[in-house]
Amino acid sequence: MRRTSSLLPLLWGLSGVALVLSAAAAITIGPAAISVPDVYAVVVHHLGGPDSGVSQLQDGVVWQLRLPRAVLAAVCGAGLALCGAILQSLLRNPLADPFVLGVSSGASTGAVLVAVLGVGGGVLTLSGGAFLGAVVSFGLVLTLAYFAGGGTDRVVLAGVAGTQLFSALTSFVVLSSANAEQTRGVLFWLLGSLSGASWTDVQLCAAVVGFGLVCCLLMAPTMDAFAFGQDTAATLGVSVQRTRAVLLVLTALMTATVVAAAGAIGFVGLVLPHAARFLVGPNHVRLLPTVALLGAIFMVWVDAAARTVFEPQELPTGVVTALVGVPAFAVLLFRRRAVAS
Repeated sequence: MRRTSSLLPLLWGLSGVALVLSAAAAITIGPAAISVPDVYAVVVHHLGGPDSGVSQLQDGVVWQLRLPRAVLAAVCGAGLALCGAILQSLLRNPLADPFVLGVSSGASTGAVLVAVLGVGGGVLTLSGGAFLGAVVSFGLVLTLAYFAGGGTDRVVLAGVAGTQLFSALTSFVVLSSANAEQTRGVLFWLLGSLSGASWTDVQLCAAVVGFGLVCCLLMAPTMDAFAFGQDTAATLGVSVQRTRAVLLVLTALMTATVVAAAGAIGFVGLVLPHAARFLVGPNHVRLLPTVALLGAIFMVWVDAAARTVFEPQELPTGVVTALVGVPAFAVLLFRRRAVAS
């Protein structure tokens, strides 16, 4: 039943409705009293409809603060979950996630160099530095993997080496040059935070994640062939090296964009792909849209919890994803063991 193709439109439709309702509900949570009808009225007004009838303060809270944050959370969750599904299929490693390529640690180093040392002379923003750091880290990982002989195993090992290198550089810069206030701000960002969400971040992340999803859907049959191994995929006419390079670049681009906007948020790309496969199976035409929707819903509620559970203090989003993700991943492991036995 769970893998019947005829049920997919219903599943995707319900997930889409759940995503919209989750975002609307998340926007109402907070110190300012705002209802779902208020949220609807504000959105309609800003899209060209009649006056919302709510106060200017409530309008600003919804349109400038909570709505872009909820939408950015959904986009980031979809992107990270999608990257995790791609990497787990491509590398044939159930523990692979978007940070296996060292992209997150490189982004962290880039952000720290801008925030603490002022690299970029005031031209580069924190997000811009994070993106450049992610690109540099990914380039280094691919170079190491290439000179080591290529192959998915070497990409993973090169990613581990890159992660350790850039994590060490980040720690060195923070400990040697940052003051107490800078250290606190950087560490909070490194753990993931959507508190600075803007419509510019939403547009950029949505464009990149949407582009990545479309490209991956077009390559879905090719990705299915990788489930049987690279040699089998090659005999089926798949250009293994080119396909792997394209998918790795797409994954790095999406991860770098998300990390630059929201910081380092873990476990989304590790756990959600397993949940999606449990629902719809491993076929990528079914898997990729499903995992993107699940990741979006998950991150909307995680971010809502992060900013309200210990109000007025806000938790880093990455802390909440870890607290939720670790038990969920343990449940998935036990389920897989029960199925295997």
